[in-house]
Parts: sequence; structure tokens; C-alpha cells
Amino acid sequence: MLFRSRFLLKPKWIAFHVLCVAAIGGMVAAGFWQLGRHFERQRFKDDVIARTDADIVPFESLELSNPAAVEWRRVEVTGTYVPDKNFTVVNVSQQGAGGTDPVNALALADGTVLIVNRGFVAAPTTAPAAPTGEVTVVGRVRLSQKPGLGQAADDGSQPLTQIRRVDLGALSQQFTEKVQPVYIDQIDMKNEPSSMTPVAFPDLDGGPPHLSYTIQWFIFSVAVAAGWALAVRKSARDRDPTKKPRAKRRHIPIDDSRSQVG
Repeated sequence: MLFRSRFLLKPKWIAFHVLCVAAIGGMVAAGFWQLGRHFERQRFKDDVIARTDADIVPFESLELSNPAAVEWRRVEVTGTYVPDKNFTVVNVSQQGAGGTDPVNALALADGTVLIVNRGFVAAPTTAPAAPTGEVTVVGRVRLSQKPGLGQAADDGSQPLTQIRRVDLGALSQQFTEKVQPVYIDQIDMKNEPSSMTPVAFPDLDGGPPHLSYTIQWFIFSVAVAAGWALAVRKSARDRDPTKKPRAKRRHIPIDDSRSQVG
């Protein structure tokens, strides 16, 4: 047995062992990473559902020291839209249709302004102007949107009208008043014309199937381990000195001359 296992310590076999261990370790790590992503997405889904199902509360009652803790809460807020501060999110797609999102700032009683994404307008309809006078807006709390890797950002130091996203960092530079650290997506359209619809709720069941990826990575790791074991077993059997070589079958031609009648 010892003789048969010595080959496992040869350099090429050591390299093979290291390669298999590294591959198995990487696959297992990838599987657990995908599993973590699955649980993280499930927690996100549960949080969003719980917050959106909660009762509508006054915006002023929110604790905004940790904005992420109140995202997706439904709130009601009263104020007056700031005149001459109209923004339009361009290149928006919703339910298969292209269009824009009109964005305005609501002046609140405490002197601050709250950015409101008023809804979605399908092309080629032009976004309507914001309502005048005091209005009460009902919407979902959202966090500031940030550009992704390689995406261009809006330059808030310049006057903005068309914007790529609701980036509170850029929009806050358009006002002398303090801008709230969150914005809201309007969901009650009683103050808006029929051409506008609420911003679509996120697809909580979409995204990558992380649980399926987890299972695949674990299966791949088991397959590599099984392949390593089979390779070692076959090489050990081939090196077994007690194993008798398999006898070759000889073909003996049949002499049928005796069956011939003379």
C-alpha cells in the first residue's frame, strides 16, 4: 500500500492536489457567497414588504438620522412646490414604455425642501407642471440615487433641468434652503393629471437566482472531489505490483477441412 501511494508525492501529483483543493475551496466559497446573497435579498424583500404595509405616517415624524432605516415607508407631507425649480429624469422606462419622471421640490413649514418624484409620464407626452398652492403628497420614502460604475453623474454646480437620476447631492446644490436627506416617490396621484402614473414598485421577485447558483457551486465542488478520488484510485491500481496483467485472448482459426467429404 505504501509503495502504491508514493507516486502521490511526486511534483506533478502535488500540483494536481493543490489545483483540486484550490478549485474545491473556491467553489465552496462561491457557494456560500451566493447563499449569503440569497438571505440578504430575502431580508431586503421582507423589510420592503413590512415597511410598505405599515400605516401612512406624517413625514415630520420620521427619524432621519439613519435614512436607510425608513426607506420604503409611506408618508404624508404638506407643502408648496418651489416655483421655477423643475427637473426631469430622462430616459426612464416603466412597464415597457419609455418616458420621463418630473421631479420637483416641496417647501415645508420648517423651511426645508423635500424632493418629490411626482410620477412617470410616457413619451411623447410632456411632463405637466407642478400643482400650485398648498398640496398634500402621499409617497414612499427613497434614498438618494447614485451613479453606477462607469455612469456619468449630474453636475450640481451648474443649473439643472434634465437629470439622469434623483441624486440629492447634485439637486441640493440647486437650492439655498436645506434639502431633506431622502426624497419620496409620489403614489397618490389625486393632484396630478391622468397622463401621469405612480413610479413602479420594485420587482422583489426578480434578480439573479442566488439559491440555484449556490446549489450549482456545491455540485461542482463535489464533482471535482470525485474526479480527484477516481484519478488517484486508477493510478494506484495501475501501479499495483501484485496485479496480474490481463491475459490476451488468442484467436485460434478453425480447421474445417475434416468436415469436408472426400
